[in-house]
Amino acid sequence: MGELITYAPDPHEVDPDSKYPIAGVYGFGRGMIQRAAVAGGEIAAAQLFRIRAGQFIYSRLKSFEGAYSIVSPEVDGYFVSNEFPTFDIDRERIEPAFLGWYFKQHCVWQQLASDGRGIGARRERLHPKRLFDHAIPVPTLEEQRRVIARLELAAAAVANRKVGADAAETEISATLRAAFARIISDATRARMGDVAPLIRRPVDIDPDAKYPELGVRSFGKGTFHKAPLAGIDVGTKKLFYVAAGDLLFNIVFAWEGAVAVAAESDAGRVGSHRFLTRVVDPDRSTADFLRYWFLSEEGLLALNRASPGGAGRNRTLGIKALEAIQVPTPSLDAQQWFDDVQARARAARRAQADAAADLDRLLPAMLHEVFGE
Repeated sequence: MGELITYAPDPHEVDPDSKYPIAGVYGFGRGMIQRAAVAGGEIAAAQLFRIRAGQFIYSRLKSFEGAYSIVSPEVDGYFVSNEFPTFDIDRERIEPAFLGWYFKQHCVWQQLASDGRGIGARRERLHPKRLFDHAIPVPTLEEQRRVIARLELAAAAVANRKVGADAAETEISATLRAAFARIISDATRARMGDVAPLIRRPVDIDPDAKYPELGVRSFGKGTFHKAPLAGIDVGTKKLFYVAAGDLLFNIVFAWEGAVAVAAESDAGRVGSHRFLTRVVDPDRSTADFLRYWFLSEEGLLALNRASPGGAGRNRTLGIKALEAIQVPTPSLDAQQWFDDVQARARAARRAQADAAADLDRLLPAMLHEVFGE
């Protein structure tokens, strides 16, 4: 690297009466950060450094997590602190974009960090000398340009696919909302306590046994499994079994959508008194239908009203207040039809997630193929 780049700081004394547009470098090879201008009087440093498009830059502090980039045209003329060494590139030997792609590799970040100081600490810094000593492959400029074209074509395809995935998610969500609005528009309402009563299944604690715990994520993100809890560590804590099909509420975070339906894989796990297990009357409603309503704007408003107190853990869903909530109860046929729509939407989302995972692996695989180890 010392043969390809030259340290090129461009220092400027900070004038309290001037303004300075500030740049930074994202981690994980994600490029430049563009920030608003800051008044000189608000800047503690005596000096800032101007950067120019096409230069190579990195963050001393975040180099171990891939904070390397080529300065993009959008931040040409911006300023950085001395934590961001900046270098001119010998363009007769290496294309800036080729260098930029090379430094998107996780293995390169690890290699440069391996000889640094304070490895694993958030304060570790990469000295320019270590960077200069790093050896990289340098094919002909013609070959470099072929590599750049190939990688940029793949990156554009990935970006377009993600735009398409976002549009598909928007369409799926809109379809669900419209379908739901239709079937509840003239539906009767009933007390939650009558439609889905609270069912407790107390655990008789054996000090020598272990109990796999269950959690409920906020924002409608479903359940998750915790490590088994040893019976001897339970103490005075009360545990209750969960059954498949239970409508679950985390009373501490219900106000932010900690609502889920227990899957078959959740059956037999346990939760504390903070997790309400409600069993839906099959003649009146379905758990998936009620879950969707509680995660809708109207349902979340009802949960907020039933969770008095301040922010965070001081907001606890009241059991009686939950039971008093009036939930929509359209015909079972309508609810089951909507559950089928939800199932198809989940399948579409799983397909999107699988495709996104494949795309996330595509560019690292191509980088490995191009640059090897």
